[in-house]
Amino acid sequence: MYLFVGSAPAALAPCRNLSASGALQAIAARRRALANGATCRARCVRVRMAADQDDTDGLLNRSKLDLDAPDMITSENAFELKGQDMLDALQKDWDYDAVQKRHFDADGNFIPPWVAYAPPEVKARTDLKKILLIGAGPIVIGQACEFDYSGTQACKALRDLGYEVVLVNSNPATIMTDPETAERTYIEPLNVEVLEAIIAKERPDALLPTMGGQTALNLSRRLAVEGILDKYGVELIGANLKAIEKGEDRLLFRDAMEKIGVPCCPSGIATTLAEARDVGKVIGSFPLIVRPAYTLGGTGGGIAYNPEEFDVLAQGGIDASPVSQILVEKSLLGWKEYELEVMRDGADNVVIVCAIENLDPMGVHTGDSITVAPTQTLTDREYQRLRDMSIAIIREIGVDTGGSNIQFSVNPENGDVIVIEMNPRVSRSSALASKATGFPIAKLAAKLSVGLTLPQLRNDITKETPAAFEPSLDYVVTKVPRFAFEKFVGASNTLTTQMRSVGEAMAIGRTWIESFQKALRSLETGRAGFGFDGKDADATKIGQEKLESILRIPTPERIFSVLTAFRKGMSVKDVFELSKYDPWFLGNLHEVYLAATNLQGRALESLSAGELLAIKALGFSDIQLAFILGCTEREVRLYRKSKGIRPCYKTVDTCSAEFEAYTPYLYSTYESGAVWDDDDTDDIVGMMESETPPPTGKPKIMILGGGPNRIGQGIEFDYCCVHACFALRDAGYETIMVNSNPETVSTDYDTADRLYFEPLTLEDVIGVLEAENPDGVIVQFGGQTPLRLAVPLERYLASDEAQAAGVTTKILGTSPDSIDAAEDRDRFIEILEDLQIRQPKNGIATSYQQALEIAEKIGYPLVVRPSYVLGGRGMEIVYENSELREYMDSEVVVESEHPVLIDSFLSNAIEVDVDAIADAQGNVVIGGIMEHIEQAGIHSGDSACSLPTVTIPYEAMVTIRQWTVALARRLKVVGLMNVQWAVQGSTVYILEANPRASRTVPFVSKAIGKPLAKIASLVMAGKTLTELDFTTEVIPSHISVKEAVLPFEKFPGADVLLSPEMRSTGEVMGIASSFGAAFSKAQLAAGLKLPTRGKIFLSLRDIDKEAAVPLARDFVDLGFTVVATRGTYSYLVSQGLNPPCVELALKINEGRPNILDMIKSREICLFISTPDRKKEHKSGVALRRAVITEKVPLVTTVAAARAVAQALRISTSQGYDVRAMQDYHPQYASTQK
Repeated sequence: MYLFVGSAPAALAPCRNLSASGALQAIAARRRALANGATCRARCVRVRMAADQDDTDGLLNRSKLDLDAPDMITSENAFELKGQDMLDALQKDWDYDAVQKRHFDADGNFIPPWVAYAPPEVKARTDLKKILLIGAGPIVIGQACEFDYSGTQACKALRDLGYEVVLVNSNPATIMTDPETAERTYIEPLNVEVLEAIIAKERPDALLPTMGGQTALNLSRRLAVEGILDKYGVELIGANLKAIEKGEDRLLFRDAMEKIGVPCCPSGIATTLAEARDVGKVIGSFPLIVRPAYTLGGTGGGIAYNPEEFDVLAQGGIDASPVSQILVEKSLLGWKEYELEVMRDGADNVVIVCAIENLDPMGVHTGDSITVAPTQTLTDREYQRLRDMSIAIIREIGVDTGGSNIQFSVNPENGDVIVIEMNPRVSRSSALASKATGFPIAKLAAKLSVGLTLPQLRNDITKETPAAFEPSLDYVVTKVPRFAFEKFVGASNTLTTQMRSVGEAMAIGRTWIESFQKALRSLETGRAGFGFDGKDADATKIGQEKLESILRIPTPERIFSVLTAFRKGMSVKDVFELSKYDPWFLGNLHEVYLAATNLQGRALESLSAGELLAIKALGFSDIQLAFILGCTEREVRLYRKSKGIRPCYKTVDTCSAEFEAYTPYLYSTYESGAVWDDDDTDDIVGMMESETPPPTGKPKIMILGGGPNRIGQGIEFDYCCVHACFALRDAGYETIMVNSNPETVSTDYDTADRLYFEPLTLEDVIGVLEAENPDGVIVQFGGQTPLRLAVPLERYLASDEAQAAGVTTKILGTSPDSIDAAEDRDRFIEILEDLQIRQPKNGIATSYQQALEIAEKIGYPLVVRPSYVLGGRGMEIVYENSELREYMDSEVVVESEHPVLIDSFLSNAIEVDVDAIADAQGNVVIGGIMEHIEQAGIHSGDSACSLPTVTIPYEAMVTIRQWTVALARRLKVVGLMNVQWAVQGSTVYILEANPRASRTVPFVSKAIGKPLAKIASLVMAGKTLTELDFTTEVIPSHISVKEAVLPFEKFPGADVLLSPEMRSTGEVMGIASSFGAAFSKAQLAAGLKLPTRGKIFLSLRDIDKEAAVPLARDFVDLGFTVVATRGTYSYLVSQGLNPPCVELALKINEGRPNILDMIKSREICLFISTPDRKKEHKSGVALRRAVITEKVPLVTTVAAARAVAQALRISTSQGYDVRAMQDYHPQYASTQK
């Protein structure tokens, strides 16, 4: 039944703050309204009632309470299902005294239902003292920094309740692995053997498996199945073994759904290729979907359109599944996809936190789809059906306490519903739902896991409503994924059921189209919104047949083809038939097209205030309007503000403004899409009321985040932003975070004092500056995104526009001019020459002719790259004129607004990274010096590195330290600086300097035990390094190794050879007393399980041949057989290494069985190949792809091969030691965050 307890119009107004008689009059008015069939948009509480409950108190069942707040629900629809129960209850003879006592205090004030009917308070479990949490490991596609967010929330929640937390994770670039986050923090490889060693050492009482993504869930299952948890008396909390297996095992899940009558897609389970073929025959038609069990982000799955593709996918899925199981199911391509985030407590209370709709139809992984919350195209009847199914599913699966994500598919033609799958854990969508609603799923799930219940937990934002009060949204949220196909040449960009996006941006608006346009410009891909930005001017030249093909095939750019279709005269219906995007969304996109088309040809000054408001309410950016109207972005902004059209800021409050929000979590909107007949600016300004909180009197500092994750700019920069928030808040500043990434800790509503979920564009940042007027803004921590804004922001802050708006903000830290001096090659060379710092021969070119002249002067090989880029975007090594011409004509150069930098490539040099901090007085302290394991020429983000250095000569280290200090002082760095050096023998060359936070800051901080980002933020706020007691470089006694994690398995067709362009998505860390042990740990953490016996393939280019013999001898001494192709084999034999220690392997074109056959037969346990890039043959690419497919460890440099040999020697001679961060850095042993 339903009982109204929230806001409602007219006769169905809320009863709060009424006298007893007034409340009863309102109830009577509701009865009359209901009897007359009135409708409202009231919050409803849905309650189970026993048949014999007939008193007023029985309206709420205390033990089993399901709260239901479907967005825009109508009483008419609600009571169509449950109306008679409500009418019967309301038509009773009310006991006035009972109502008075239950609902009103002594002063006659109304008592909210969650207080009046509060269940007995439940205490958190006291039999548990120490709880183990397993993190998600490195950032990979399908499992990103959302699990740092959830894990950090869980740690804080459990520690607040008095529990001791033991955390295990291998990713140093996370807040959760800060020593302050848990009592005991282990940065160790995530595998069963390591976890057992930690459990034996720490003896936790319980394991919470649901906070570390698929990695933690799979490991927890193995610990339980293998008896390790029972052996040490560890209890699974949050989700027990049965629930994990029923949720993840495809067969058990299907059986569970059949038991409760929830429809599943026609499908079958297979553990062999033959079984998979049999299932396919029973289903009877293609396409078929393959879904492996217990895998992440759809890994190993996909869509097969014919038997040949099916065989490849089925075998690949079986190999990818840890339990060798796949689900083969009928394709539901074209059906709509929805997700529901569900939470359940130990008293069986269930809430639906958020319903999410995928814009892309079935067939595209939800992580690769544009998603919207709340759902926009479901009828209430359909929503209620999904809701009821979700509650039944979470109960049947047996998730006792915590959250789950359940995915459904709905046939748009007849409304049929199919359940696709569920995740019995906190998921990627959980993080999105948390940010979309303000409901902290992971935090509450952690508290539920120790016995607390939803009704007794308070909402952090309202401070009044219980967690059992379902969120209600008076805004719309859109998430758009970001891809990196440009990094993986040869890989198909078609989207399927296997996730391949590397990040995502989220935006909030009052309407879907407003949030959608904001989300597109949040992606930072050069788009200012849904077209009309000059980026798709040639799109209309596409032929009709080609356009229809583009609309049929899901790709990252398909959504922009919808605009092309409208421009070519296609209707909403036409586009729907091809793309299967819902007509409701297409109708909104068509409205944008019409609005922009109607503006074309008009002058800016001809627009009235009302017209401007209406067009801005559709989400148009100032850049789009400037393009449409033929003027500049600044002209649009100034004219808009002259008409009083500014963004207003609204609060995410979980309750559609029904209760006061105490946590400033804000978004911008233009409020109304109404077109005004007049130009009454005063009326418009009066209507757009902002909800920005009043000043607190504290000095304010605004921090610009890094936007969506991408290769080259990811969690490491968010880590720095979060540390800045923590340090500045502790120092008495009010912190303001601006970011658009829903995965991160920085966008948690309690990280900063105020959170603005906004695109990181000049327009949006200026809007926040004018709303807040902070004392300072920090652009140094978010990577290249805020750095690009530094100069235009400085220009704005010095302008009359800022003065008129009352903005007196200063850019803190290193000045934009110094940042530009480090990026501008001419200015930088001048500085280096003045300081007498050695650099490779170099030049700058804006054309091929200039580049050719530089090449003739310097000589090949050359390193070429555009300036002002991050992650080595567009960086290549070229060996001859034809390659140089091809590069200068490439898209990455043509699209860049900056010249190309050309440097002599330093062969066989070792690269060195330095992170340093400088204060305003010119004091400089080196944070860490890292030696790269791979030679120069491989991007630093893709190379393993060690701290301290291992092989760099002493004289080179002295030079590096001296030049780093001199450069920081000359650039007047205030805050962090990263410098990259190359060392040839003992000769040092500078490669580049970046006066900002680098991706190595978290790793260095963990290695030396000093929070560099916190120190840097306080330095930028005016402190000196002496005041902060950081005056000397810390050189630890232990060795730390960082290793990159690469996503090649997600991009079949792309070569896996490392290059100057970064392609890794994440990193891991190994810590030990020796380099070999630390490197071994890092490899294990990165998923590269080093072999203990077998055959090692060795193939070295001519320049590396000298290293072949000592390498081969090392491996032979360790008990391995070395396999080599003819050139390397002959050289080894000539140097005294003979069979059976070495074996000859045939190349692909030399006969069978050849080396490719040996790889596929899994005879090779380690593959070492240093290809000559000039002589590279297609067979080399095929071999490396086969190695990745067969999961054989791959090494492509001599330096890394030497490190592997050291690691193998250590791992075979020493036991495995686990040690907590608090033991490496005792100063953290008793800290509390």
